[in-house]
Amino acid sequence: MIAAELINQMIPPLKVTDDAHKAIIWMEEFRCNFLPVVDGGVLQGFISEEIIMESNDIEKGVGSFPLVGKACTVSMESHFFDILRVAGEHKLNIVAVLNEEGHYAGIITVQDIMASFAQSASVQMPGGILVLSMDLIDYSLAEISRYVEENNAKVISSTMVEDSLDKGKIKLTLKINQLDLSRIVATLERFGYRVIGRYQEEVRDDDSKERLEMLMKYLNM
Repeated sequence: MIAAELINQMIPPLKVTDDAHKAIIWMEEFRCNFLPVVDGGVLQGFISEEIIMESNDIEKGVGSFPLVGKACTVSMESHFFDILRVAGEHKLNIVAVLNEEGHYAGIITVQDIMASFAQSASVQMPGGILVLSMDLIDYSLAEISRYVEENNAKVISSTMVEDSLDKGKIKLTLKINQLDLSRIVATLERFGYRVIGRYQEEVRDDDSKERLEMLMKYLNM
């Protein structure tokens, strides 16, 4: 998925001459925390209800407020991973998309990205999830995939995050197109990989509570 495919056509930009009262009404109507402010096709930044309330003047034009996130932009061809990175760097849940001329083309919300991702094949396809912990220097998706494929399975998606509690280590989450992960886990552990989570497996009824508790513990890390 790229930015051009994710643009939200329902949320319009504000003009710099629009007053703050209009901005607040639109935020309520479109259920968003921020709105883009555009002047002559050029993004000036984003305004929020908090910015307006701090000024305590809803009659003045939105272009007069201290807007944020002017550099919170991506190109039409940006991948959704890059869009999430830009949003995270600016601590905003909305990103502006610029065309080849650098002019405003629309916005994407983080909610839009997650909704689209939820419909992707890697999410919709049935399978189990494994979470591995390892040193970054030991990471090799090709090697891990080979061990998975030796058990007649495929890695259909993977994500990697730095372990916030242990610098130099990562957590690798794998979606695998099998629900029974026992043989795969045994293979990975035999080759020195540490499996710290396994979810969406076919499990016995007496294991269900334990698996749910493990999932909640992981999500709260």
